[in-house]
Amino acid sequence: MKKIGVFDILGPIMIGPSSSHTAGAARLGKIARSIAGEDIIEVTFLLHGSFAKTYKGHGTDRALIAGILGMEPSDERLRNSIDIARERGIKFLFKEADLGDVHPNTVKFVMRTVKGNHCEVTGSSIGGGNIKIIEVNDNEVDFTGMYETIIVAHKDAPGCINSVTRLLYSENINVAFMRVFRHQKGEEAMMICEMDNKLSDELIEEIRKIELVNNVISISPAVIS
Repeated sequence: MKKIGVFDILGPIMIGPSSSHTAGAARLGKIARSIAGEDIIEVTFLLHGSFAKTYKGHGTDRALIAGILGMEPSDERLRNSIDIARERGIKFLFKEADLGDVHPNTVKFVMRTVKGNHCEVTGSSIGGGNIKIIEVNDNEVDFTGMYETIIVAHKDAPGCINSVTRLLYSENINVAFMRVFRHQKGEEAMMICEMDNKLSDELIEEIRKIELVNNVISISPAVIS
């Protein structure tokens, strides 16, 4: 028997007609902004499936931009997010795209930040305002944004996972889910840790100092109510 959660009944508190096309889209945009790590000055939204066909009528365009601006799904400014983005000089473009065998409500963010860095994030709005991130910079990932999350880019070598988890243990951080993805043995890998506790800035810096670690991205839970 399928378990029914409170958001299956009530839905998230949001601006817009559809939890999948507005609340979920805004959450995707906000997490993409967090992964980019800097203010975004240019973004192309590659829209797949249902997102591509109905993004204007359901307000998905405004919701995605609202997320990129850092707004929550319940933010009343979401209705005017396109105008706000233009006022801030942010360039944006919406394109229909075939992203492969993915959920019909999927978008790929192709972003350029204020420091000139390039970042790509792909995620899906899977219903009730819930989302799933499936790709970051061409690396497969899998997390929901419902937990405190770190993405650790590291060399695929013995000892790195142990070094990270030992630091988490030293600060009494409980890991709810952990997954590791890699393209090829011995090359770069990505470790995704979803945790019950918030990490301090000091702990994140300690993880960054691990010899085999190339980068750490910290993402706080997206708000849906």
